[in-house]
Amino acid sequence: MQANDDLQSRWWKLEEKLMERFGRKPDMETILFLIGIQEFGDIKAKFSKEQKQDLMHVATCSLLSQSGYYEMERVDEEGWPHFRQLKALPVMSLPEQENFLKDHILLYFDQQGF
Repeated sequence: MQANDDLQSRWWKLEEKLMERFGRKPDMETILFLIGIQEFGDIKAKFSKEQKQDLMHVATCSLLSQSGYYEMERVDEEGWPHFRQLKALPVMSLPEQENFLKDHILLYFDQQGF
């Protein structure tokens, strides 16, 4: 339980920092979208719905590459990164999946010096 408490308190601190930076509390999708933009490297005024989904996918693959689940295979001619899955993700309940992703997001922001 203490590990979950620590994860939750670190998560709240990240949300607080992001709220200070952007003026509102971000949800998980927004955080994935922000990471996707960072990894894609091209900030546009407007992304299509499909591009937003692609950015969240890029974010998820980038996050999970930290633990060896994915690796970047190539960047296409439009600048989009493509990933290859290296190993199967563990079977988890929905709350466990959310915590697994939160842990990877926290690691990502730590590595970014945020």
